Amino acid sequence: MDSLFELVHLVLGNVWTYGVTFLAVLGILVFVHEWGHYIVARLCGVRVEVFSVGFGREIFGWTAKSGTRWKISLFPLGGYVKMFGDMDPASAGHTEEIEDGSGHKREMTEEERAVAFFSKPVWKRALIVFAGPAINFIFAILILASLYMGIGRPVTPPQVTGVEVGSAADAAGFVPHDVVTAIDGVPIISFDEVRRFVMLRLDQEMIFEVERDGQILKLPVIPQKVTDTDRFGFAHERGYLGVIGPANGIDMSHISSVNGQETKGDLALTHRLVEENLGKIMTIGTAIDTRESNITIRPPVEMNVQVTNPEDKNYNALFLGVRPGEEIVSYGPFAAMKVAVSETWTITTETLNAVGQMVTGTRSAKELGGIIRIGAMAGDMAERGIISVVLFTALLSINLGLINLFPIPMLDGGHLLFYGVEAVRGKPIPERVQEYAFRFGLVILVSLMVFSNLNDVIQMFVLKGAGS
Repeated sequence: MDSLFELVHLVLGNVWTYGVTFLAVLGILVFVHEWGHYIVARLCGVRVEVFSVGFGREIFGWTAKSGTRWKISLFPLGGYVKMFGDMDPASAGHTEEIEDGSGHKREMTEEERAVAFFSKPVWKRALIVFAGPAINFIFAILILASLYMGIGRPVTPPQVTGVEVGSAADAAGFVPHDVVTAIDGVPIISFDEVRRFVMLRLDQEMIFEVERDGQILKLPVIPQKVTDTDRFGFAHERGYLGVIGPANGIDMSHISSVNGQETKGDLALTHRLVEENLGKIMTIGTAIDTRESNITIRPPVEMNVQVTNPEDKNYNALFLGVRPGEEIVSYGPFAAMKVAVSETWTITTETLNAVGQMVTGTRSAKELGGIIRIGAMAGDMAERGIISVVLFTALLSINLGLINLFPIPMLDGGHLLFYGVEAVRGKPIPERVQEYAFRFGLVILVSLMVFSNLNDVIQMFVLKGAGS
């Protein structure tokens, strides 16, 4: 149980890092999402009664000249915009009566009806609803484009520098210094793209196009399905190829054998054997993901001159790639925007693919995480630095926009589904039907929230504690 107590101590000791970072990121994204609804509603001539970040009792707020009550509420896990004429913030029904200030109700005037949400044409209502998820995608694109313009984009060349013996890559015929040019016909420019493709494919066959000695080869590969557990105890299933990228080097003190000859911690022997085989195919024993493995490598002579110089500070470092592993690529405004759009599209399709795998059972639903897991991820990003937090914010913004487009009543996608049916029928779906649909949607959402957060609690505390 010691590791469980260590975990609890880690989280409680870093409440500021984990809790505040999570709430700050979530608050920004909720504001952006609801502002999308708000600004388009105003442009469409709809009066907005309330703009709230959070739910429940108001903590702080003010009323603008437009009549909108802007406020921060007690429970920060969400927010809403309440349109004039709606019975509740979810737009689950409308009323044509309003209170006159003395507790009595009266019919709306024509002027009031003109600024009510329900009175607008179906295309305007759909546009207002769609604006929330849409601005989350736009916000993510702007974040990524700004980073690529201001700082640049770290790119690791898609070169294979090591192949684990017995892995899927070994069985497919990969060799050190193969350069991946495409996967399933999709061009590849970085090793991170290789990793992302493989992680999501699990045990599905993929066709790799690799450049080797000036020729393009096609290698069919079926990644192995493995389950990783992070330091919080959260399990993640992924496809495993068994290759090392150019950003990875090896500390020679961790090498246990060279071409089958055990070194038994003899660093001098390790150095001699490695020096003799520089520039050649060799197999070394070392640890990958905390387990002992044999890896086929071909470390270039020109990248490893330090190996022969005991005075060099990198004397024990063995570099596997033919050039430094990471390059910073700078972009102009247009190119940065193009790459940001492409990244956003890729993340969206990968997320949908992962959700589809959960639905079909290919991927375990245990990976569905809730507030605890997102908070843990936010804290990890904060510890890595502001750039990681910004990237995490972009990723979460994409996911928030995508989830809200799911056709579940209560979500924006459910409203859009109803408006689509209304456009086809020429009249709204009866309010009684909508009422039952929203109740059903609420049950689905509450069930998903309970399930995902139970997943977090069980994996983080129960299973991790049991395995200690």
